[in-house]
Amino acid sequence: GSGSTEGLFLTEGSSSSPLSLHGDEGLLQNQRLSDLCTVTGRAVIDFQGRFTAVTDRCVYSMLSDSSTGFEVFATFRERRRRDVSFLDSVTLKLQDPDVQFHLQHGGRVQMNDTQLNLSSSGQTLHGVWISKDSTGVMANFTISNHTIYLFFDGSTAQIHTGTPVWSSVDGLCVNSSSISAQRLDQYSSSRLDLSMLKHNCLFFSRLMRSCNTLKESPFSSCNGDVDPTPYINACSDTLCKYPSVDGLRCHFLWAYARACSLNSRASVGDWRSAAGCSSAEGFCQDKVCSDHEFCGEKISGGTGCLCRAAFAYDYKQSNTLSDPTVCSQNSGSITLIGCLLEEKGVDFSTLHLNDRSCRGAMDEEKHMVTFSFDSSSTCGTEITNNGSQITYRNTIKYQNSSDVISRQDQFYIDFSCQHTQPETKIVAFNIKDSSVVVIVKSGQWNYTVAMKAYSDGGLTHALDSTTAVVLNQKIWVELTTAGLDAAVIAVETDSCWATSRDSPSSQPRYDLIKNGCAAPGDQTVQVEGNGEGTSNRFSFNMFQFTGSSGDVYLHCKLQLCVKRGNSCVPDCSGGSKRRRRSAGYGDPAVISLAWTQ
Repeated sequence: GSGSTEGLFLTEGSSSSPLSLHGDEGLLQNQRLSDLCTVTGRAVIDFQGRFTAVTDRCVYSMLSDSSTGFEVFATFRERRRRDVSFLDSVTLKLQDPDVQFHLQHGGRVQMNDTQLNLSSSGQTLHGVWISKDSTGVMANFTISNHTIYLFFDGSTAQIHTGTPVWSSVDGLCVNSSSISAQRLDQYSSSRLDLSMLKHNCLFFSRLMRSCNTLKESPFSSCNGDVDPTPYINACSDTLCKYPSVDGLRCHFLWAYARACSLNSRASVGDWRSAAGCSSAEGFCQDKVCSDHEFCGEKISGGTGCLCRAAFAYDYKQSNTLSDPTVCSQNSGSITLIGCLLEEKGVDFSTLHLNDRSCRGAMDEEKHMVTFSFDSSSTCGTEITNNGSQITYRNTIKYQNSSDVISRQDQFYIDFSCQHTQPETKIVAFNIKDSSVVVIVKSGQWNYTVAMKAYSDGGLTHALDSTTAVVLNQKIWVELTTAGLDAAVIAVETDSCWATSRDSPSSQPRYDLIKNGCAAPGDQTVQVEGNGEGTSNRFSFNMFQFTGSSGDVYLHCKLQLCVKRGNSCVPDCSGGSKRRRRSAGYGDPAVISLAWTQ
């Protein structure tokens, strides 16, 4: 089985004092440990002091015991560059019971799927003593009568044992040259090999001097006990391929200083001040980022959740900070990528739409910021029409500024929704159904048009096949729509005419409405509410075609119009009865109603 813990756990004092081990047997200081394995960035320094670089984004077995099923494996993922991988998390796996401890960024630890609430006092779970302080997470456990100590601070992992490595163990910590054999494909999401990518190390000599600090005071006092060469090689190799940001150089110095505190009786003293490194607190401790993010230094200072290079690649190639605009019939939204905003130093809380009260909503888990508008909250959306499309347009702006954000080339703030115009639909029904309904589908628009005939001006008595209509009797016809935004769109009855056959283009033809107004040749026609809303009506006196069978087909052509004050209302004043210019768009919908004498 996995054995039981001896009650030992790791804590760290000040940077100037060596690491201490506390347990039931009392304080054990300056204990010289037989084997130490360090993983920092993409570098693995095994128990024998050999340095190997991980060149892909995979999961590797660091230490495993075939006799017990115990295993420690490490996950490597990219950060700012797609071609350089970094240690991202460490997992401790026990076979009996089947338990996994996942040590993640920000000091987070999960036992299987349960998030643990840890402190420096520590707790024992399934034989594993685990604790957390400001420097990172520490665990120890006993396997086959051997005690193993594990440390992880989000950037560096160290595994060391109290006794020499025994015969049943394997992994990169035992032999880092066996890197391909230790890859765990079942846990790896990417097999991209980065080793073939070329790097031009233009400042190699300067980088070597920076990393050679490990041979100078105060580190030199430890050089006789811990060989600095693999740490220097790991440091220069990484900095040759990756910018010296996020405290990267200091991570290697910290790894060596910690190795000294575990393996040497000599203290390296206040090395942080001498090397220009910050405090001993773990980098980005307690900073929780999403899976597509990593914690790093922001351009504006401090730390934040930045985009991993593979995730950000497509956005940067297309020069945008957002996903495509999402449009529906009466609404639109755009989602900005929170980690890209962080990278540009943009505070999402200072952004708003044309209407300053319309702010972005942050998804706290994925760190995406969504701006949206709809018919009930237009947020200052501008509506335009070019004769073939209707466009909803809005803009993301900085707070307390009327100017569009244009300082960042990749900041996409102008977004719009374009809808194609409705197509012509022609359908005819017999009056026996009292009304006819046309379903209009065009692009993302989906609405219905209904035409219904009545025998009274109050529109309470609908005509049907049982209703007797005599010649010269006044008939009222109502045209209604459903599914349109009444605050934006009006319906204008452009024309209505009658034919003796079902085709709207057949002859003879008799006009009732022309250019949105009552046809001048028929004084019985009255038009009401045309262009004012999403419905209107008209009336006329019943007639028949001379010499025909008595069938009458009524056709109406409807035009949708973008409202601009009264611009959608036809100008029927004066003798010419000219139509007012309006922001109409699209081919009209034609609806027909038929009845027989």
